[in-house]
Amino acid sequence: MNYLGIDIGAVSAKAALINSSSDLVAHEVMDTGSNSAQSGEKITQLVLGRTHLAFKDIAGIVATGYGRSAVTFAERRVTEITCHARGAHHLFPEVRTVIDIGGLDSKGIRVDSEGRVVDFVMNDKCAAGTGRFLEVMARALALGIEEMGSLSLTSTHPCQISSVCTVFAESEVISLRAEGKAREDIIAGIHRSIASRIAAMMFQIGLQGCIVITGGVALNGGVVMALEDALNTTMHLPEHPQITGALGAALIALDKCSC
Repeated sequence: MNYLGIDIGAVSAKAALINSSSDLVAHEVMDTGSNSAQSGEKITQLVLGRTHLAFKDIAGIVATGYGRSAVTFAERRVTEITCHARGAHHLFPEVRTVIDIGGLDSKGIRVDSEGRVVDFVMNDKCAAGTGRFLEVMARALALGIEEMGSLSLTSTHPCQISSVCTVFAESEVISLRAEGKAREDIIAGIHRSIASRIAAMMFQIGLQGCIVITGGVALNGGVVMALEDALNTTMHLPEHPQITGALGAALIALDKCSC
């Protein structure tokens, strides 16, 4: 049998399909758009389209993320904190700390040896330290967001970004560009600013053991490196960090349906 996890985030929708052996069969990522219900249905069809399976072949479905309540065909709805913890533990059984950087929030999660949540902290009141912050900064620099990571790694003199507010930081970035600062140095400064915000949040719950970073921002190598510097540690990166929550949801579906 097969089990489906659907993660409807504020920015992107993710789906992970696993089999009864917990193997990842297929996965998909798309923009959430303005209708979470439609996104849930569409991403289900997309992920099934990558296989020879039909909807009837799915034995259990768990939804997570901001839009989880809109996925009416899911048997269960579970918080993204629980799902990211479960997914990260499946990929890295030794994990004890998870850092999830999403489109509109960032989370720090402490887990036990079984992948259960012990403690967590969230930054959900401000866009700073999230994917949306990076999108705004990329637009100010006339860059694609996917270009930022590799460019920042070439920086030799990172700029100082002092503003923590997204609006003020955008103005600061525009001013730095007008002064002739190199884009790679500005981007490196942006990444350091994000890392500083997240590090301050993580120190509230403490760092323990193996640390795994999840979420779409984990695809940005510049942010990962800046965060490792800020925390003075090395982090583990899943092959597909965006779908960690969806994977966790699928694993919970397997757990519940196989009892």
